[in-house]
Amino acid sequence: MKERTYLKWYNKVGYGSGDIAGNVVYALLSAFVMIFLTDTVGLNAGIVGSLIAVSKLFDGVSDIFFGSMIDKTHSRMGKARPWMFYGYFGCALCLVAIFLIPAGISEFAQYAWFFIAYTLLNAGFYTANNIAYSALTALVTKNNHERVQMGSIRFMFAFGTSMLIQTITVGCVAYFGGGASAWRTVAIIYAVVGVVSNSLSVWSVKELPPEELTEEKAGQGKQEPEENYRLAEAFGLLVRNKYYLMICASYILMQIYSATLNMGIYFMTYVLKNANLLGVFSWAINIPMIVGLLFTPALVARWKGMYRLNLYGYTLGTVGRLGVVIAGYMGSVPLMLLCTAVAAIGMSPLQGDMNALIATCSEYTFLKTGRRVDGTMYSCTSLGTKLGGGIGTAIAGWLLAYSGYVGGAAEQSDSCIRMLHIMYLWLPMVFNLLITLILTRLNVEKANEELKRKREGKH
Repeated sequence: MKERTYLKWYNKVGYGSGDIAGNVVYALLSAFVMIFLTDTVGLNAGIVGSLIAVSKLFDGVSDIFFGSMIDKTHSRMGKARPWMFYGYFGCALCLVAIFLIPAGISEFAQYAWFFIAYTLLNAGFYTANNIAYSALTALVTKNNHERVQMGSIRFMFAFGTSMLIQTITVGCVAYFGGGASAWRTVAIIYAVVGVVSNSLSVWSVKELPPEELTEEKAGQGKQEPEENYRLAEAFGLLVRNKYYLMICASYILMQIYSATLNMGIYFMTYVLKNANLLGVFSWAINIPMIVGLLFTPALVARWKGMYRLNLYGYTLGTVGRLGVVIAGYMGSVPLMLLCTAVAAIGMSPLQGDMNALIATCSEYTFLKTGRRVDGTMYSCTSLGTKLGGGIGTAIAGWLLAYSGYVGGAAEQSDSCIRMLHIMYLWLPMVFNLLITLILTRLNVEKANEELKRKREGKH
């Protein structure tokens, strides 16, 4: 029997456009906050990296907390949509605040200003918004093919936004006169764009009624009410799901990978001697990624699942990044761009079907325990984005400081140049290899089928 469909094309596109909002925050911070703080404000890269790392200590608790709160929410807007809608206004304010560090205060106060704004953004408002946005995948449809489509469309918007921001931001800052005031103007513009796109996404979909989400096949009964568990119980449900832990680790590594690539502004400036190449490499990453996302739903259907597609794709992605390493030491920018594109094509399926994979992981918890914790389960997306992005940016700050980087200098030392090669060439390849190894074990679809057969055998 054909699986029921729940969404029109405009619901899927409207939902996906919400990642414009997420990425005007994420792409701006991951690609440019470090160079803004070191070269415009004049702060030390190592200290900034340490502050970002300390900030991440708040994130793990806040992710599980907000995921649990979403699961317990009952409102006319549904469970996730109110958190997504209202949370973003705080994201916008904090984004602007980060680029609004006063010049007239002490250096200690500048570090404190950044730390407070950055922590409020990541551990608070961005968490609430992003977990809710991801959880909608499981709350607006029960059709797994539609979930894959939603994820693919979402990440097309995400990578398109990231590509645009990495391409135009340097030029926009120069257009507005350079310096701190120009960065502030750009941040305000991006924040407004984010508020508009987030609002459109919220109102483009409608959550299914709770009774429809919890109904089971005839004879199997209904699950226990999902709100009847404490935060500690929710955490226990997560850590007992090995596939959740694998997805969470993969997501963190994916975001560390992205953060190290986003530090490419330093590599382009001091190794390739052209900061504008960041936009060119962004196109080489994001255009192939978007093309791959277009085909991901069809490939998942053709291969009858996500496991092999994700594994083979990331194997190709790792080989592509190895090619970037070789081309980088050869000094061939065209070959670097080609290998970058090959890697992006290989990595695209996991980006596109990640939300569907998490929904399948949530089903595994339900089949094992009878508890549905979709909002809590999707905490891994926010946790991965913030921990991975933050750790990646922190590592970059520490490595820059260790190598003797001097903010704003026309030339950098040989030790710094060698470190930039490690940061931009070697680390992304290593992270891709680690993800590939995790994916060899991440066959949650097969595990669910086995659990379903066992359940059917008991009835």
